[in-house]
Amino acid sequence: MSILIADSGSTKCEWCLLQQGKKKIIETQGASPYFLNETQLAEMMERELLPSLKKAQPSDIFFYGTGCTAASTKAQVKRALKRVFPQAKAEVENDLTGAGRGVCGKNKGIVAILGTGSNSGYYDGRNITKNSPGLGYVLGDEGSGAYLGRMVLQHYLYKTFDEDLSSRFDHQYHTDADEILDHVYKKPLPNRYIASYAMFLAKNRGHYMIENIIEDGFQDFFFNHLCKYPETWKLPVHFVGSVAYGFQDILKELCNTYKWELGKILRKPMDGLIAYHNTR
Repeated sequence: MSILIADSGSTKCEWCLLQQGKKKIIETQGASPYFLNETQLAEMMERELLPSLKKAQPSDIFFYGTGCTAASTKAQVKRALKRVFPQAKAEVENDLTGAGRGVCGKNKGIVAILGTGSNSGYYDGRNITKNSPGLGYVLGDEGSGAYLGRMVLQHYLYKTFDEDLSSRFDHQYHTDADEILDHVYKKPLPNRYIASYAMFLAKNRGHYMIENIIEDGFQDFFFNHLCKYPETWKLPVHFVGSVAYGFQDILKELCNTYKWELGKILRKPMDGLIAYHNTR
């Protein structure tokens, strides 16, 4: 018996094959039904996942991914998995459920994802039972890489950055307004493109404008989402994702300001998901 676990954001997907007490980690591009249809999902797995699995055939697949909230998108991903692994049983849940099981296990808690996109919810020890609406990178995604990257681009294009930061931006990216707008409005996967500019914040910590952008982005997430759960004042608040992990000092300060109990801050929830499924 072997188990395949997937934790997918919109940019990257981490897979873990559990077989005979051993684990094998594989990384592919994100397997989001928002950006890939059923055929594209199956083709991506055949191209990027199967060669690394070699001849292993999982008996059970637990897939956690962004965009897998509605029944229709769950079904889309499940059909793609069945095309690639016809003999396996497949369970598809959203990435927030995966984050909850990964950081909380069978305990209750508030779970927040801060990666390319953002999301949050109340986890009851098994499932997410309350969820502040995730509106995507156009209308929401506060605190995410896309949200922070958009603020960087706005500051640059509006010429809000001082001369020093503008010079650093030009040196790092070698781009201009026309190229930026072309990527955002005409090319595929604009959310990933915009989120890539959040790295400018990480590389220029200490400048007051940079610190303000980071804190404002997270404050928007705390106010619009985490404050909506009464349980936030009673249970640990956990964070998952590359953005959360990279700016955890700000998250710690904000939780202290709000008088919230800070839980775990993890880049990825995979180790917790392995433990969760090994003890079911």
